[in-house]
Amino acid sequence: MMTTLDDIRHILVTHEPALLPADQKNPAAVALILREARSGLEMLFIERAAHERDPWSGDLAFPGGKIEADDASLRQAAERETREEIGLDLRSARYLGQLSDVSGASLPVRVSCFVYGIGEARPFNLSGEVRDAFWVPLMELVNLEQRVEGSVSFDKRAHGHPAIRLSPPGKPLLWGLTYRLVVQFLDLIARL
Repeated sequence: MMTTLDDIRHILVTHEPALLPADQKNPAAVALILREARSGLEMLFIERAAHERDPWSGDLAFPGGKIEADDASLRQAAERETREEIGLDLRSARYLGQLSDVSGASLPVRVSCFVYGIGEARPFNLSGEVRDAFWVPLMELVNLEQRVEGSVSFDKRAHGHPAIRLSPPGKPLLWGLTYRLVVQFLDLIARL
């Protein structure tokens, strides 16, 4: 699968994302960030730091978070959160498009996801909310052998969920809202 940022931009320009209506769920925004590497495209993930009051403590995610009063848009919130969490300024990145919104099954959140392409990334400046930031080749994400039914702890109970096992040793399973966004993205680019 030799996919380029131009290919993804073409798919996302023609994609009409399904946006969820404003409701009782808290709006949040995340950034799906891609870069071109020698072996092909890679996707950026963060591992959230462990915090007792964070329901996503220790999980894998995209940079992002909830909307604040001075955010002019959901997209601007994703960009601000990315700057705050990992020190990456997306205002000069290549904006590729938007995925359909997803909503939390257990928590009242609705997430909008904006897709960006960047050139060479400088070292990240991680905030206290982030334990690690790392790149995963798209080829690894599309490998069906990496898909598992994982047991994850949420709300102090173990639950079975579809997940993806990523190659960096010691990383938790990719599951939940971020898993759903990754699968949506992979389904879109499978058209290429």
